[in-house]
Amino acid sequence: QVQLVESGGGLAQPGGSLRLSCAASGSIISIYIMAWYRQAPGKQRELVAHITTGGITNYAESVKGRFTISRDNAKNTVYLQMNSLKPEDTAVYYCNVLSSTPYDWGQGTQVTVSS
Repeated sequence: QVQLVESGGGLAQPGGSLRLSCAASGSIISIYIMAWYRQAPGKQRELVAHITTGGITNYAESVKGRFTISRDNAKNTVYLQMNSLKPEDTAVYYCNVLSSTPYDWGQGTQVTVSS
């Protein structure tokens, strides 16, 4: 059973930064394409960024140039560095594999961007 535990969210001011972490247990992430998703109130969950096993990254247009996804396979952890935050980045952020059949979702971590 794979467990994904997200952390690092919180309250940030517009223009601020946060670093999210996702620790995986029960399976090694090195063999998977890992991704960060987010879900804002009243909206569907959307893909924010993903990183391949070889370290190639891809981002949603809305976060390109502001967010950076990375992975540490030795620590079985995926990160999302978020800079130049905007109020529209407010959402619950989740990590999972990039797949049509993802693992069970973790509890996510709340990111709120507000002055």
